[in-house]
Amino acid sequence: MDEPSMPTPPAGTTPPPAPSSPPGPPTPPIPLAELLASKDLGLRRIAGPAEAELLWVHTSEMADPYPYLLGGELLLSAGVLLTDPDHYVGRLVAAGAAALGFGVRPVHETVPGALIEACDRQGLPLLEVPPETPFTAIARAVWRLMAEARHRELRRVTRAQQALATAAARPDPVPAVLHQLATQLGGRAVLLTARGEEVHAAGRRLPPEPAGALTRLARVVARERPGSPASATDTHGDTHLSAYALGGGDGLVLALAAGRRESGDHTVAGIAVVLLSLLAAPHQGADAAGRSAALVRMLLGATPAEVAPLLGATGPWTVIHARRTDGTPADALTAGALGASLGTALVDAGRGGGEAVRLLLPLPGAAAGPLPEAEADRITPQPGWTLGASAPTPVTALDAGDALAARALAHAQATRAPLTVDAPVSGLAALVPPEEAAAHARALLAPLTAPLADTLRCWLSLHGNWDRTAVALGVHRNTVRQRIGRCGELLDADLDDMDVRAELWFALRQG
Repeated sequence: MDEPSMPTPPAGTTPPPAPSSPPGPPTPPIPLAELLASKDLGLRRIAGPAEAELLWVHTSEMADPYPYLLGGELLLSAGVLLTDPDHYVGRLVAAGAAALGFGVRPVHETVPGALIEACDRQGLPLLEVPPETPFTAIARAVWRLMAEARHRELRRVTRAQQALATAAARPDPVPAVLHQLATQLGGRAVLLTARGEEVHAAGRRLPPEPAGALTRLARVVARERPGSPASATDTHGDTHLSAYALGGGDGLVLALAAGRRESGDHTVAGIAVVLLSLLAAPHQGADAAGRSAALVRMLLGATPAEVAPLLGATGPWTVIHARRTDGTPADALTAGALGASLGTALVDAGRGGGEAVRLLLPLPGAAAGPLPEAEADRITPQPGWTLGASAPTPVTALDAGDALAARALAHAQATRAPLTVDAPVSGLAALVPPEEAAAHARALLAPLTAPLADTLRCWLSLHGNWDRTAVALGVHRNTVRQRIGRCGELLDADLDDMDVRAELWFALRQG
């Protein structure tokens, strides 16, 4: 069965995601001209328009590859079953193929003239592939160009995130963020009320017609009625329009207009939405300068305990800890891309030395406790990362959430799971009054030092597995055995007894 295929990436690399559901900014399409500029391939455009955008490469020798095309492909073929060039090209155009690469020899000595005429007539770029160029070399070249384009886009998004965070630290942060956003997108950024009244604006003014279209689009996402979408896009002539509902329940909308739309624009706008939702919400207790300073300090690595008083009563929040799956340290570029994927600009990339990346995810409208289904869907496994997330916590307990996230990350690494979410106390344990449970836990665990209690908690959470506990704690397995043995001695308890384990687990869960 001939199926759609992505370019085969070089060994040791990960292929780019399909553009329908990318993690973070999607891979920009590759201009056909960039591929033709690769002199070592020897490709030559012999028919059709000069401009096209490639999303991937597909090789097929079927008489009609239409059912197996998704659109945007550079289709490569040697014309083994080519009998009716006009019909063949028509089916490729109908499927949305971006271009056709035709390999000469051994089937055809030259590109058939009828195929050239059909491509010219139906507007499909036709490339001549010389005999010495294998189709796999073209696929690798497209993959390389895609990887380079994605890297450029990730760098652009990271620079935009840093610029927006800096703008949020200024004395009048909302206009500053809008101005920076308009600069980054090369257009106009407007903050509107649910009724379409302009609160702040930045960037070049729009003519009356596109300005009216932008206001109407903003009303689509204004949360005055149930079921309103969180975002919407449209075009008016050559102007690209988009609107995003801000959090906070006040009906504010961020509306954007630009003459171009690049692949990372939606991600940059998403970062601005997070910042503006925090900065513009009137119910926050801290002053604007204090809130913006808190945002920047979180981005630069301040502890949640320092930031909590400045963020006021917003929340609850989920704290996320993350490490690269391959063990490589995360830098500002990769940490920023992770934050964009999870929908938050509050990212602390750490200070090197293998520290985990920390992220703070606001959950407007949620209650502390188990994650609501809609919010749980926001925290999804991310390719190349291992994540640990706390249960939603109030802003006054971010330090506790930070510890829970670290514990969840350790559990995820030990069990080789891409994501672990720390669950709050529930079930029968939740029936015991918290004060009584905490008092019982303090009395039961009093003989243990903090390192011993942490080791016992981790060991019990991993069902007594020595090796996984050692991985989670970053110590030797013999150290784990010694600490657990010491716990048994100090508690005067048989840790192989399930009743004992259950009671200890209940006590440890109170801390």
